[in-house]
Amino acid sequence: QLQLVESGGGLVQPGGSLRLSCAASGFTLDYNNIGWFRQAPGKEREGVSCITRRGASTNYADSVKGRFTISRDIAKNTVYLQMNSLKPEDTGIYYCAAVRVLRACALLSREYDTWGQGTQVTVSS
Repeated sequence: QLQLVESGGGLVQPGGSLRLSCAASGFTLDYNNIGWFRQAPGKEREGVSCITRRGASTNYADSVKGRFTISRDIAKNTVYLQMNSLKPEDTGIYYCAAVRVLRACALLSREYDTWGQGTQVTVSS
């Protein structure tokens, strides 16, 4: 069974940091593009960042460039999202997603076919 499990969410003050993890079971993340998405209450799901198979390239939404960093640990079959200088508008449920393809990664949810259950991130003082 293919499964993605996110962790690392929580409550943090503005300006703080969190590191989200996306661990895979039942398949190898190394052969997949991985995307991070988030959804705030009352808003549509939006792409935050993605990384191609083998980590050849990455992509970020303009709203998080310079603050978030995506990376992958092949040995741990895990992808991370390091989030620094967090803002209240970063609040939402964060999801990771995977798709086994050989092309540049996209910040479009329709491009991915395997999703985790999400982890809540709340940025508030």
